[in-house]
Amino acid sequence: MDKALYPYLLFWSIGLLCVLAEWRFPARPIAYRSVFWRDLIALGLYNVSFLAVVQATDRIPIPNYMPAALYSLPTVVKLALFYIVEDFGLYWVHRLMHTKPVWRIHRWHHSPTSLYWLAGIRATIPHIALFNLTYIIALPLLHEASAWAFQVIMVEHIVRNNWMHLNVTWRSSWLEWVFVTPRYHQIHHSTDPAHQRANLGALLTIWDRLFGTYYNPDDVKAELSFGLVERVPPVRLVIGL
Repeated sequence: MDKALYPYLLFWSIGLLCVLAEWRFPARPIAYRSVFWRDLIALGLYNVSFLAVVQATDRIPIPNYMPAALYSLPTVVKLALFYIVEDFGLYWVHRLMHTKPVWRIHRWHHSPTSLYWLAGIRATIPHIALFNLTYIIALPLLHEASAWAFQVIMVEHIVRNNWMHLNVTWRSSWLEWVFVTPRYHQIHHSTDPAHQRANLGALLTIWDRLFGTYYNPDDVKAELSFGLVERVPPVRLVIGL
């Protein structure tokens, strides 16, 4: 298989599993035909933007701060350290995006009025750059790690973004003691002002619990609605201005 095609085949294979899950266990009805084509366009923009961002951020000279004494750690331990550092950074970058000066680069991500597996692909170039920066900063923790670790990260990042926005209903409170779930993240996309700066975690829920942004999904009694409460010209929305 052409290595260049592998990520795309992987993405759509995972996407097919998401479609099946949403068909079998839908949380709310969605008119897929009216929203899917828009997110396909957003996916195309994301792919082009991501490639441009990676070319730029890969040149950032992050020093190797991994102590030499830790080089011999098993790859699985290095991977765990990587995820803790990256996820901590993602939490704070996401929190930054919900401050007034930076909100404009993130609001396109919150524009979908129907939340499902592909809706989370909407991201401006500055949004992608800030999120990718957390990966670059955590990367030295994988110094001399086995090649399989990077394959795991690629697959997990695709699965995670689809999973967080998945339109499924599942009583998952036990899992939410550790991991972000669809119903946990759906609250964050709510138009309710009480929810908009809550549940900012990307992978682990501990940061929300530690830093006061946790909102218990079991406390939500009314039906959630999604999308922006402000009107923004489409071009400004997409480019983050």
